[in-house]
Amino acid sequence: MITAIVLITADVNRIPEVAQEVAELDGVSEVYSVAGDADLIAMVRVRQHDELASVIADRLNKVEGVTGTATHIAFQTYSKHDLEAAFSLGLEG
Repeated sequence: MITAIVLITADVNRIPEVAQEVAELDGVSEVYSVAGDADLIAMVRVRQHDELASVIADRLNKVEGVTGTATHIAFQTYSKHDLEAAFSLGLEG
């Protein structure tokens, strides 16, 4: 699974609509409304690298109100859940 974190800038008058439309795209697992340089952050999860272009360049960038994107590809996922699972492999003290 390939995960891309897409920072989205949007027309301030359409942020909720942009978020909803982006969230409905195949390959987008979730969309967050955020404070900072970006207006929204979309999590894109696909099986093959080629699918990123289809989701991001061909569809996400064309949502009305999207004014720009910056895409970051994840190499490794770390989460509290993953760490707890690793430590529960019989390593009790």
